Amino acid sequence: MKVFPYPRLRGTVSLRVDAARVKAPEQPREQLDSRARSVVERVVALGLAETENWETATLTVSATIPSKATERGSPWSDVAVVVVLADRATNTRVTSMLAPESEGGREWRGELQVLRADLFDRATMMVQVVATVDGVPGRIIAEGVDDWIVDVRSDAPTREQAFDVKEVGFAKGPRWLQQFTDAPWIVNAAGALPTVHINTDFEGMTDILGAEGRGPEGLVNEIMVAQMAADVWIAVFHSAVGDLEIEDDGTPLFPHGWQGEVLREMLPDVVPERTLEDALCEVHSRRVGVTGWTELQPRIQYAAMRRAEVPRVFLETARGLDKLKREDEA
Repeated sequence: MKVFPYPRLRGTVSLRVDAARVKAPEQPREQLDSRARSVVERVVALGLAETENWETATLTVSATIPSKATERGSPWSDVAVVVVLADRATNTRVTSMLAPESEGGREWRGELQVLRADLFDRATMMVQVVATVDGVPGRIIAEGVDDWIVDVRSDAPTREQAFDVKEVGFAKGPRWLQQFTDAPWIVNAAGALPTVHINTDFEGMTDILGAEGRGPEGLVNEIMVAQMAADVWIAVFHSAVGDLEIEDDGTPLFPHGWQGEVLREMLPDVVPERTLEDALCEVHSRRVGVTGWTELQPRIQYAAMRRAEVPRVFLETARGLDKLKREDEA
């Protein structure tokens, strides 16, 4: 454990990438869609960009810091939130200061611009809270626990996998899965990463999982994986909301790690036109209150389907099947 000779800010500091875009000379900026970001694994994959030979990337980032950072009477002043991107392979270090979204607020937001030539493969992005303490400026009073990875080569935003997948026959598998023998898959959001348990006893499941290409089996595989991802988003959302830490005044706190990031990603669609903190309070009050929780379920499902790209995959699958039908009739 590190020991600092000055007061430090207690509480969780989190970082997230809200958007990414790239720019090539004499070409319009390309805004990358949500497939380029994984809030579970905290990775943004710039290799998904369609723009060839892009030279600069701009990341829109936000950070959440404890409210005590800007309270009056704190042992520090001149508080600033700084995002730092570092690539050890090229010895590159890029920083950007974020701005508070409201007076004395916990949410800070800004942009970080990087040059493609400065990054070799993967760079690490972190957030720091700095302030003047005991008359000394620039002291780090808090840091984000979980960093992000900026990958300039990969076309998949993963450290390893966005969620864990385990193939098992439910009939003879773990006892808790044996009660779900007629289900094709079950999501467990209680572990370090959400896990999809795939029932290999389910007829046709193994063939579909191994299918690739644009044939019927490959198209079904894509839509099945998208639906699995939507189920993961829903399971993680409910798991996180059901296990919130509550302050003495009844205010819910965002969970640490990927559970908190999933909530931050989904809440704008679940409770629109609210700040993240207000949206979390609204969801918590409905869940523990007498009414209102049931009415939120369609919006939770909608938010999960959007993040899992279900509408896009479904449309592409429908078009692919129609194309195959027309080819067969020709």
